[in-house]
Amino acid sequence: MNRKLRNTGLLLLMGIGFLFTACKGDVVPKPKAHLRLEYPMPEYRMFTDGCAFTFDVNTLTKITEKGACGFNIVYPKMKGTIYIDYKPVNNNIDVLLRDAQKLTYEHVIKADDIQEQPFVNRKDKVYGMFYQVGGDAATNAQFYVTDSTRHFIVGSVYFYAKPNFDSIMPAASYIKNDMREIMQSIRWK
Repeated sequence: MNRKLRNTGLLLLMGIGFLFTACKGDVVPKPKAHLRLEYPMPEYRMFTDGCAFTFDVNTLTKITEKGACGFNIVYPKMKGTIYIDYKPVNNNIDVLLRDAQKLTYEHVIKADDIQEQPFVNRKDKVYGMFYQVGGDAATNAQFYVTDSTRHFIVGSVYFYAKPNFDSIMPAASYIKNDMREIMQSIRWK
């Protein structure tokens, strides 16, 4: 009996020892929360620079002129830029529209989807299209506006990072709203 008790005790000790050593693994600290990026509420001011149009722009941006009424609207903290290009209409509205649409649909290879949202402001004679590009495309938003007879503007946003929509989504949403504000506030002179 003594021998049986000793074997049972030995087995029990080995079992307990096995339980304590078998469950050990690398201890990995768990993050307390996900990264949350918050940006301040946008404040807009009218931008005018001797061109045939004006628009409202976020006060957090830096604007550089790139010639011929083209502008880079830079978001330094978000590492993104809205590129604005102006072209006069000289009986070539069909070509300008085709080029703007072609620019958007060149991203179809990487895009999950492209949503078109028409824009019409009859009072100020501003007509156009806003494109939302989903997925890991180089740009996630573009637009064009025109009065159909004299002026044509195209805008697109690009980030200084490898396109990974999950990573840039907060900044992309913020800038996309600013692009809509630019588009809606354009006035011809």
